[in-house]
Amino acid sequence: MMKIRAESKTFEEIVSGTIVTEKPNIKLKDVAGLDAAKEFMKEAVILPSQFPHLFTGTRRSWRGILLYGPPGTGKTFLAKAVATEAKNTKFFYIISSDLVSMWLGESEKLVKTLFSMARENKPSIIFIDDLDSIFGFRSENESESGRRIKTEFLVQMQGVGNDQDGLLVIGATNMPWSLDSAILRRFEKRIYIPMPEAPARSLMFKLNLRSTPNSLTDEDFKQLGLKAEGYTGADVSIVVRDALMQSLHKVQTATHFRKVRGPSRDNPDEMVDDLLTPCSPGAPGAMEMNWTQVDGHKLLEPVVSMSDMLMSLQTQKATVNDDELKKHEEFTKDFGQEG
Repeated sequence: MMKIRAESKTFEEIVSGTIVTEKPNIKLKDVAGLDAAKEFMKEAVILPSQFPHLFTGTRRSWRGILLYGPPGTGKTFLAKAVATEAKNTKFFYIISSDLVSMWLGESEKLVKTLFSMARENKPSIIFIDDLDSIFGFRSENESESGRRIKTEFLVQMQGVGNDQDGLLVIGATNMPWSLDSAILRRFEKRIYIPMPEAPARSLMFKLNLRSTPNSLTDEDFKQLGLKAEGYTGADVSIVVRDALMQSLHKVQTATHFRKVRGPSRDNPDEMVDDLLTPCSPGAPGAMEMNWTQVDGHKLLEPVVSMSDMLMSLQTQKATVNDDELKKHEEFTKDFGQEG
């Protein structure tokens, strides 16, 4: 009996590490585009968490939601935003590999403990990322441990003998067509998270730049959204990060600097006149020096320009191909709905 209790406590400690004790602090307004998916998630998750009395009797909240689409389109980001806005809800963030144990019999116990703890802490959201990595089609060549973990997951999702109210399972996958059909059925709603359209891409460029000093106009952001056709949210993020480095490259290659007025590093509200910025050799006040001779506190943060963004767009290519998109569209016609 003592051994069983100790083992149970060990599994609980493992699962406890997946509980996000601090909300991710991502709001739905931070998610660019995906208007239909956001409205559905409000209805399916946030509304029941705030008004549980509305979801009793025959009107029940959804038990399983599958978010699928190409990699980098914002499935995990959307789930974290929902977790932030769902009041008084415990959020269990699971990567599929968290449930796989090298010891025979432990994986299914981890699944059972996960669902048990989620029920004890209701209302709860279990979010499982990369669902396809362990819940693919069953086959004759599949390992015994693989079969066991799928069977336990199906039992727990079905909720036989357990109260499922207040428990939602959200799964995310880049390859929904590879999921076992029994697993797929447990997710009552299957929402396609598509590639972002031009307005959403424009907003993504803005959101990724945040407060970084830049000279881009609204028209520039609009043009970037149009030029980034075929880019995912993750692709746009990489383009912006590369552009940020492009602006730093000017500092590294500069042979001359000049003094300018700007915010103090020690006190951003205070303006000082002795900051340094790269310039051409013929600029007024140009001093011949390189970046190694500049005091760290005296360098003015370089401004990101449209040319930096365009250069990054040329070097950073889109990561999703047409064949992959066709597969998602075909799956949506057969099993899902547009998000």
